[in-house]
Amino acid sequence: MTELTPVEKIKSESRGLRGTIAHGLADPTTGGLADDDAQLVRLHGSYQQDDRDIREERRLQKLEPLWRFMVRLRLPGGVCTPAQWLAIDSIARRYANESIRLTTRQTFQFHGIAKGDMKASMAAMNAELMDTIATCGDVNRNVIASSNPVESPAHLEVAELAQRLSEHLLPKTRAYHEIWLDGEKLEGTPEVEPLYGKSFLPRKFKTAIAVPPSNDVDVLAHDLGFIAIVEQGRLVGFNLTVGGGLGATHGDPKTFPRLADVAGFLPVEAVLGVAEAVMTTQRDFGDRTNRKHARLKYTIADRGLAWFIAEVEKRSGVTLEPARPYAFTSNSDRFGWQQGFDGRWHRTLRVPAGRIADRYNQPWLTGWRELARIHRGDFRVTANQNATVAGVAEADRATIDAVIAQYRLDAAEHGAAVRRDALACVSMPTCPLAMAEAERYLPQLLGKLETLLENHGVADVPLSLRVTGCPNGCARPYLAEIGLIGKAPGRYNLHLGGDARGERLNVLYRENLDEAAILAELDVMFAGFAAAREPDERFGDYLWRTGMPAA
Repeated sequence: MTELTPVEKIKSESRGLRGTIAHGLADPTTGGLADDDAQLVRLHGSYQQDDRDIREERRLQKLEPLWRFMVRLRLPGGVCTPAQWLAIDSIARRYANESIRLTTRQTFQFHGIAKGDMKASMAAMNAELMDTIATCGDVNRNVIASSNPVESPAHLEVAELAQRLSEHLLPKTRAYHEIWLDGEKLEGTPEVEPLYGKSFLPRKFKTAIAVPPSNDVDVLAHDLGFIAIVEQGRLVGFNLTVGGGLGATHGDPKTFPRLADVAGFLPVEAVLGVAEAVMTTQRDFGDRTNRKHARLKYTIADRGLAWFIAEVEKRSGVTLEPARPYAFTSNSDRFGWQQGFDGRWHRTLRVPAGRIADRYNQPWLTGWRELARIHRGDFRVTANQNATVAGVAEADRATIDAVIAQYRLDAAEHGAAVRRDALACVSMPTCPLAMAEAERYLPQLLGKLETLLENHGVADVPLSLRVTGCPNGCARPYLAEIGLIGKAPGRYNLHLGGDARGERLNVLYRENLDEAAILAELDVMFAGFAAAREPDERFGDYLWRTGMPAA
């Protein structure tokens, strides 16, 4: 029998994710947790990290790394109230690094929380009916959905479904409440996990719901997806998608990004049962001997889609119908004011790399706090690291606009079109997997790309750019028209040729390039694009038409 990975042993012996986390939190001799507990705490919604900018300095001083914790909220569909936003703002300023990070998983992250402040920050979230359960680790993570659920009645149904689906697929262990909220400790045998078992899933599991024609969640990049089918204004069901995932490992051809397969159609009432069947099939058949081969995409690639569909149908009791027609037109956000079916208004604002902080000439943390103090609707985080002020009455639009203008919250929407859709993962200095800069590098890179695009007269043409510090794909770089994936400090693999709809993977064009080489390659391509593009043609489509990605 092939031996299980060490992580599998840690999970199975954790007593329902308890481990010795509580003891480690109370240990004053270190700022971190024991290695096994650092693995387990991920399933509670947190990663133990350290400041890599000062790691070597502390090593020379014979000090342990400056351990801090990233904490991620569970926020199905990205919806939060003004009161919750104010609580998030307070946690960021009191316990974290005085910034809020909007993620591509349509939620908030805090960075820089000290171990001694973890329980207090979790309690502050709980006080506003928020938690971090299952937002990291080998579980179904935050369920994301098309980001403006009041554009139509179907959007509203999808938002509510995201909530129900998230709750349905949550772990049932009381460990979270015991450890973080001082809940009553379970005596005797730990509770049974009906969906996850004692070892949970082999690897992370991501779920998304899209409402065509918008694919703002990049639904095909997820393990499990649902594409809403709306007929005559009514939500009649979903096309099920399975087996997407974008993580890979440099130099390992056995790992690869993969777009999900469209498996068939199912009615609305079958969604929870089918989702459970998809997840438990992966639980039982996913690879627990090699974490690099443990995602659902590899299970389906190895066993075949027909086998997988048959297993899901057997477990759920639902026979999938043939997939119904749908069409995506964009995977980006729409900025400015949009009116919903109920007459209320929604304004999406660009947040570069999702970072909301008070910086020179950019008092955005304060500005969003002021919006939360006056806003009477709700807020919606998008899967493209932006945020929407939603549910605004006509009479309140001028007040909202005044705050936006005062704090320059729309400043990032100006300039070349590439600025509006660019994504970047956090990367340095906190992510332990990062090989190169991403979020901190994005402003510099955008300025130089903007110059090239302006020189060739194509600065107004929409262009998707995504930058990550490693090949794990947190900013979904494999779907971008231009994807930069960190290889080493200051060096990136250049991927080209994604489309504007999230339906085509790009391809590796050049490896291990520095900035000068990247800009030189793109300068030549932008020149050709400007000279030979067809009407309304995007850069990624132009590259495929001319065969350039194959170079």
